[in-house]
Amino acid sequence: MAAELTGTYLTLDDGRPAVRFSRTYDHPLDRVWQFVTDPDELERWFPSRAEIELRPGGTVRFSGDPHMADSTGRVIAVDPPRHLSFEWDGDELHFDLEETGDKRTRLTLTNVLQADNTAARNGAGWEVCLTALDARARGEQTAGPHAGAEAPWRELYAAYVEAGVPSGAPVPGAE
Repeated sequence: MAAELTGTYLTLDDGRPAVRFSRTYDHPLDRVWQFVTDPDELERWFPSRAEIELRPGGTVRFSGDPHMADSTGRVIAVDPPRHLSFEWDGDELHFDLEETGDKRTRLTLTNVLQADNTAARNGAGWEVCLTALDARARGEQTAGPHAGAEAPWRELYAAYVEAGVPSGAPVPGAE
């Protein structure tokens, strides 16, 4: 059975490549905002623990990813509780939240890519991470985004490549 892909590869109006994901959660806007801004929530689903100074130009400190060294980024824009964007390892991440009614919130994650050949790799990685967030939003305990061999990352990566999404970038931790 082929992996079910939820991300979309696209070219933004300014010509930059990106992968985009959308999820709707049975939580009010403020709770989903916590999922994307609170360091304790982020470390349960995001690739790294991220401590964010929630102001334009603020520092984002990334730590705890077993495949990458600790690093910092910069907040590009913040409009609580609807938008957050920041730089991370040459890419940009944009989180857009929209109330969809009756305590439901749509989260759209757009990963603006520094290079198009990272699209399949990042798409597969976000699939794993967002699956962990989906479980967290349902109140389930998970091993987080670094679930080890049982995480279907390779199958998802192969499915993105098969779908024609640009690939070929090195995969951290795959040596």
